[in-house]
Amino acid sequence: PGEVLDTERYFLICANVLGGCMGTTGPKDLNPATGEPWALSFPVITVRDMVRAQKLLLDHLGIDSLFCVIGGSMGGMQVLQWVASYPDKVFAAVPVASAARHSAQNIAFHEVGRQAIIADPDWCGGRYLSLGRNPARGLAVARMAAHITYLSEAALHRKFGRNLQDRNAVTYGFDADFQVESYLRYQGSTFVDRFDANSYLYITRAMDYFDLAAEHGGSLPAAFPGKQPRFCVISFTSDWLFPTSESRALVHALNAVAANVSFVEIETDKGHDAFLLHEPEFFATLRGFLTGSAEQRGLTRSWG
Repeated sequence: PGEVLDTERYFLICANVLGGCMGTTGPKDLNPATGEPWALSFPVITVRDMVRAQKLLLDHLGIDSLFCVIGGSMGGMQVLQWVASYPDKVFAAVPVASAARHSAQNIAFHEVGRQAIIADPDWCGGRYLSLGRNPARGLAVARMAAHITYLSEAALHRKFGRNLQDRNAVTYGFDADFQVESYLRYQGSTFVDRFDANSYLYITRAMDYFDLAAEHGGSLPAAFPGKQPRFCVISFTSDWLFPTSESRALVHALNAVAANVSFVEIETDKGHDAFLLHEPEFFATLRGFLTGSAEQRGLTRSWG
């Protein structure tokens, strides 16, 4: 209550994605035909599959349409897929720090992470759960590499610089001399406690395969036929994982089909993760768009 996505104003739906490891079916779940975890026998999935599963959830709940679909990063891909697949079901859409297709650079970083997992002897061809093993080292390295892409050089310098970790001089060894090394090791080690390695493979692959234009004859505007929802496209100046150029390309495609679109580039040094951190301009932008969309929708409840 009281936040931008105010639970006293909105009915919020947030479902774990297909292929994940926090509720919705994924590779760690049991295959009913074998009684063993699906592992790599789980089918490779796409962002479209994730959204189709969400649509089935709404059908089950008896919800016919959505006031607004909001998401950052891969969540932004799902926003775009919602609009492409079910344009008549969405009144407003907010893709944040995202893109209409995954870039070669992002695919490259994902491949480094996947290979770190696969190279871990405890991965066991993906059958580690059945064998009582855990490729924690590989998953930790994958997370460390990915986490670098969520930040910016300026944020890393501001937060860590070349500061040493609990020591006054370098050791001339391979311990974590620098604070940034210790930070990345911590991010990796804590991630393995809450995430499944095979889910990491499947979800990163789904992001890599995402390309809305390719699904519509190579034309991104063709992905948005007919009447479109209201859009607010948001990017961050220091995000080099999903740079502003990707958001501009999306806005140009939406302009080509005369969609109602607002575009906001927010100045920040927090990198891709800015939408997960305290960023007042982002909050104000989102709040303003939601309030205006509610008025356009004819929602008469007081918003004060």
